[in-house]
Amino acid sequence: MQRAYWFASLAFTVGFASALLAQPPGAGKPTAGKPADLANSIEKNFLSNTRQLTSGMTKAGEGYFSPDGQTIVYQAQPLDYPFYQIFTQPLAGGRPTRISTGRGRTTCAYFTPDGKKILFASSHLDPNITKTEDDERAQQEADKKAGVRRRYKWDFDPHTEMFEADLQGNILKQLTSTKGYDAEGAYSKDGKLIAFCSDRDGDADIYVMNSDGSDVKQLTDAPGYDGGPFISPDGKWVIFRSDRKQAEHLQLYVIGIDGKNETALTDTNGVNWGPYWHPSEPYIIWSGADHSDPTARPNYDLWLAKYEIKDGKFSLGAPTRITDFAGADVLPVFSPDGKQLMWTSTRSEDHSSQLYIADFKLPK
Repeated sequence: MQRAYWFASLAFTVGFASALLAQPPGAGKPTAGKPADLANSIEKNFLSNTRQLTSGMTKAGEGYFSPDGQTIVYQAQPLDYPFYQIFTQPLAGGRPTRISTGRGRTTCAYFTPDGKKILFASSHLDPNITKTEDDERAQQEADKKAGVRRRYKWDFDPHTEMFEADLQGNILKQLTSTKGYDAEGAYSKDGKLIAFCSDRDGDADIYVMNSDGSDVKQLTDAPGYDGGPFISPDGKWVIFRSDRKQAEHLQLYVIGIDGKNETALTDTNGVNWGPYWHPSEPYIIWSGADHSDPTARPNYDLWLAKYEIKDGKFSLGAPTRITDFAGADVLPVFSPDGKQLMWTSTRSEDHSSQLYIADFKLPK
């Protein structure tokens, strides 16, 4: 599959078993382009000490914490290169360190549970990489001259493979080598498994494999895109996003690590994506937007819901809205102790996507 996948009309620059959302994502959103009134914002109920983490890049996002919570790894587009590269950065301050090779499309970096290595996906082995880079530079320059801001999209580059590198950026191992897109990987808490997305069978589905790349098993097999998987803290479930119900309109799903008990968690007139597990409490956080009005620009906010597993069945409760900024708030992740939240947002002064962090408290 070599299609370009774009999340409906999401234009930031950088995924319920028995009930629908009680309040659809986007309901009561502030006017696009204007900052929320922080004094009246719902964010103050959950977030404090909010601050921007990244700068000096064209755009940055999809960040994850190291196991000790002291460092982050993320993707960012350098000022002099057309594609994202992978960087680490200490939370205490300091310059970013590039982990990826500096060429090709890269995405979805994740620390090993011991914090000594980093998993990421890259297309730097593309045999025609120079042409790929030149074509993208030409397109971006043409867009700039024309004043065009392209919709956010993600290219399923067929040369994308997953790699493991040390903290200095030395690639230690290539984990996948199958023709097609292999990316969006994340380790289980014990480090024994990696859940990832692959279109090796012609359609993007969820797979798991041993952390050394062996014993690959396919979990989902539905038409459309299944991606962005994360294994639950107890190692028994995989949460992911899928557009199987309506093309390019993502909803949240879970499936057992054994490929059984697949369950749809959301079913709205919008997009729900980028789900992530709380490390110690039964909560899931994600980004959602209401797309029911084709004439309105959807506003992406963060949503939180408590889940329950009973008799082997997974269900999600009513959602709570966490952000109400008039711009994109997406790809939320918890710190290892659950006390901080990091996400990608366009609330920066120049409205570019950057990483933000805040102290976080669960609803009472």
